[in-house]
Amino acid sequence: MGSALGPEDVAFLASYRAQDWPRIAVTVDMVVLTVIDSDLKVLAVTRPDPPFRGRLALPGGFVRAGDQAPDESLDDAAHRVLADETGLPPRSCRLEQLQAFGDLGRDPRMRVISVAWCALVQPGLAARVPADRDAQWCSVATLDTTTLAFDHAAILARALERLRARLDDTPLAFALVPPTFTIPELRAVYEAVRAESYDPANFRRRFRRWIDDGVIAPAPGHRTTARKPAPVYRVVSASLS
Repeated sequence: MGSALGPEDVAFLASYRAQDWPRIAVTVDMVVLTVIDSDLKVLAVTRPDPPFRGRLALPGGFVRAGDQAPDESLDDAAHRVLADETGLPPRSCRLEQLQAFGDLGRDPRMRVISVAWCALVQPGLAARVPADRDAQWCSVATLDTTTLAFDHAAILARALERLRARLDDTPLAFALVPPTFTIPELRAVYEAVRAESYDPANFRRRFRRWIDDGVIAPAPGHRTTARKPAPVYRVVSASLS
């Protein structure tokens, strides 16, 4: 909430003409990412209406304001659009604001500024996204981004750039594994996001440091594999320092 207005501010606003200034629409666009079968995937929706009817796009929507009730904050709009497009429970995913995109002509309808967000979805939750919402999980490795609507190719590229840059120094990878996970499952997330292989022995040593630092701890149970039951772990701290 903003600061309280003084008498001078109230008098000024009484004669202020907002209509004298150009109106600019604001949207939120969502880069929703998950890892399924060791493959980094992004959620894309098929646009039902012009512009770009039939083209894939990132999920998004206009921020409610003015004559639309109730008004909402950017944060509320992002959570609403994410829930509407995925059907997932509110605030069930890690969601962070990415940046604003406001190039001229990015939307042929009008001047629109988009505030992009990045959502990281655990694979178990990703499987619950209904198929009847015209939404699909697309492999980032094979997606033809040149066909995406609006400037969504640039938004996706920026999200991937940031995720890859922050992967080693933040707990972002933990948002892409199940609540309990094996060492190979976590390594597969790193490899999927970075699109490169990690040496298993080196990654295991890093994993052991996280255990020693209290970031990860053994969890009850095990994961059945083709070779032998694998121990599972859980995250106990959000800090990698």
